Amino acid sequence: MNPDRFGLGVVIGKFLPPHRGHRFLIETALSRCDRVIVIICGKPIDPIPPEFRARWLSEMVPSAEVMLIDDRYDENDSRVWAENTIGWLGRAPDAVFTSEDYGDRYASHLGCAHVLVDKARITIPCSGTAVRTDALAMWDFIDAPVRGWFAKRVVIVGAESTGTTTLAMDLASALRTTWVSEYGREYSEVKQARGEAIWESAEFLDIAREQNRREDLAAREANRVLICDTNSFATMLWHRRYMGHDDERLNAIADECRADLYLLTGDEIPFVQDGLRDGEHIRNDMHRWFESALEAQSVPWHLLRGGREQRVKDALAIIFARWPVIEEGLAPAPGGV
Repeated sequence: MNPDRFGLGVVIGKFLPPHRGHRFLIETALSRCDRVIVIICGKPIDPIPPEFRARWLSEMVPSAEVMLIDDRYDENDSRVWAENTIGWLGRAPDAVFTSEDYGDRYASHLGCAHVLVDKARITIPCSGTAVRTDALAMWDFIDAPVRGWFAKRVVIVGAESTGTTTLAMDLASALRTTWVSEYGREYSEVKQARGEAIWESAEFLDIAREQNRREDLAAREANRVLICDTNSFATMLWHRRYMGHDDERLNAIADECRADLYLLTGDEIPFVQDGLRDGEHIRNDMHRWFESALEAQSVPWHLLRGGREQRVKDALAIIFARWPVIEEGLAPAPGGV
């Protein structure tokens, strides 16, 4: 029998959040076990919901089995954890894999082997605390699902023909990151092509849900910051414009969207009619609606005016002032071109 090979292996922890050090630990267990169960300990009060962490780990290491348990126990009592582990699994594992000092005590109470993996964090210099403290600085050590949670979202909003899409594309290019287009415009083009002119509240609900979905998907691929050309917060204002009232269902959907910074494009530039827009007569009123709505919410926001280059310059200055590590991440490596 190969002493380096085990039947059932266990990896246990909070994974708050999962990072590539955790992935390395689990993949090491998978390389030495016929079966690996990852036990995630979570509480409802955790800063990241346990269910999210379980889903992320299942995606990051699909060959492992993920078990989520309610963390109600003294984290320093290895005997209790061992007894509970046997209860959760129905038997003791053949080995536990950890990167921590508690592993020896935990394994001894289980009566199984303990495999210590990269305790000094030399192979993967990362920790959950470091990610929670500054995820943007630890970007290279987190995977797509976790990046989607931590990516900063800069949302560009504004009235018709105020340059929101142009600014979104320019910022995404300057920041070497992804951006999300306005789904409402895409929807409107299809609606117009069908010859439909009457709007219903249900359409705005669909637009807001799809906008949220696309943002969440794009955030996974972002380079620390995601640029959004509008979001479901703005959809609430367009609903008010077309329907003449607010909708609590739409407000609830908008509450689910995430924004870390709003950039409002000014209405001083020339109006361009593209066949979809209402017209210049409504633009100033909509701009004031946006200003009032942004003032009434808690996310920081800034008004951008001037030409295309000036707006990009000002926007980048605002973003870099809030998150310097984003600018640092764009700098060429030492000795690079």
